[in-house]
Amino acid sequence: MMTEPVVPKLSRLCRASVKVAAPLDLGTTPAGTRRIVAIESGTIEGERLRGEIVPGGADWQIVREDGTTLLEARYTVRTHDGALIYVRNIGIRRGPREYYFRSAPVFETGDSRYAWLNGVVAVGSAVRLKDEVILDFYVVE
Repeated sequence: MMTEPVVPKLSRLCRASVKVAAPLDLGTTPAGTRRIVAIESGTIEGERLRGEIVPGGADWQIVREDGTTLLEARYTVRTHDGALIYVRNIGIRRGPREYYFRSAPVFETGDSRYAWLNGVVAVGSAVRLKDEVILDFYVVE
């Protein structure tokens, strides 16, 4: 019987290159400045997960007074072999002096070929470019 927790390791799952629209600024709300960024398209490349990001998702953001952005992106991946995978990616971004952009994606699918994604914990490290977000996703082993 195991008496100590296992030290987690990270295994690279994939890289996502996501094309995004200009943010829609809804103004200051009680939570902070609300922005919505439409997800236009993208690609997913990895050994176990490859495909495209279906247009129609979005990233709902709150920008706090200190400039930190809280992110909640929701979108769909269509794999190279036709499976559909829903992704909900919660994250935090701050910078630029000490740039930090990390996330915790959750995957959901009914396709048996990718059912293993329904039961993993994953983390992401990302960078925001002018009209694109690059994310590397890792499975926590």
